[in-house]
Amino acid sequence: MRKRFTLQEYKEGVLSGDRTKLSQAITLAESSLESDLALASDLVQEVLPHTGKSIRIGITGVPGVGKSTFIEAFGQLLIEAGKSVAVLAVDPSSQKSKGSILGDKTRMEKLAGDKRAFIRPSPTGNTLGGVSSKTREAMLLCEAAGFDVILVETVGVGQSETAVKSMVDFFLLLMLAGAGDELQGIKKGIMEMADGVVIHKADGDNQTSAKKAKSSYENALHLFPLGENNWSTPVITASSLNGEGLMEIWEMILDFESKMLRSGFWESNRAEQRLNWLDENLQFLLSKFFLEHQQVQKMLTQNRSRVENGELSPLALARDLISTFFHSNQKL
Repeated sequence: MRKRFTLQEYKEGVLSGDRTKLSQAITLAESSLESDLALASDLVQEVLPHTGKSIRIGITGVPGVGKSTFIEAFGQLLIEAGKSVAVLAVDPSSQKSKGSILGDKTRMEKLAGDKRAFIRPSPTGNTLGGVSSKTREAMLLCEAAGFDVILVETVGVGQSETAVKSMVDFFLLLMLAGAGDELQGIKKGIMEMADGVVIHKADGDNQTSAKKAKSSYENALHLFPLGENNWSTPVITASSLNGEGLMEIWEMILDFESKMLRSGFWESNRAEQRLNWLDENLQFLLSKFFLEHQQVQKMLTQNRSRVENGELSPLALARDLISTFFHSNQKL
């Protein structure tokens, strides 16, 4: 069985950069046990003063765009530039078995073997948005452990693959050229949220189509109004095989950081993200307490078949369950 550490032992391990303790602390945060959740909450509070100094970068992209390949090459470039890098890679969970392959470490073999890098794969569980429900906690723990750059890799692009935007400083979108009509290959919403667009795999015979795709995306992005941060989204072609464009991407992120810090948007954005995190935790805890409520569980068991057979409206049962929950004398 996994050894249980005290709050102080977890804290000292994380702050000293102990990779084993950091991994165990993230596992603690991802646990569904009430005792683990409480300890993880206390741990995050304890290390909070040591967080906030990293650059948080979210990375998403269409299927087959090579996110893991890009992150390994980009991570190695950052390490060569003197940075320490933590990668939070999220793998999709099966809705049937609830299992997850968690194969990102094998796809980033070189980066995983570097002592200046830390790769943590996590399952999405039932969470939408392309990230784990505990990605925020994992990110803060990595920051407390002293990592300069946090890379958050999402499951992939979709209608709900945008939650990462609400927890990072820079949102990087990877795209492919020559895969059909590029502008139809992705939702407008996620393009509007992207702080930078990279046409990946721009090497070999793909270079010409990558340049055409770059021009198409630049023209499309010019039609979008500037966001709250007044940043015009650049489009860059890059190859993880030969390294072309990777330094340009890092310089783009540093330019973004510099401008956002000067304008005050950097901190105001993080402040808003902390409030979003509060809202998410309120929803999570209310849902958890509600579904664990004894009378609610009993009513659900008694009436589930009636809903299934069409005898009882789901809305009517939901309202009755909520009423029972709030009128109960049970203290939360």
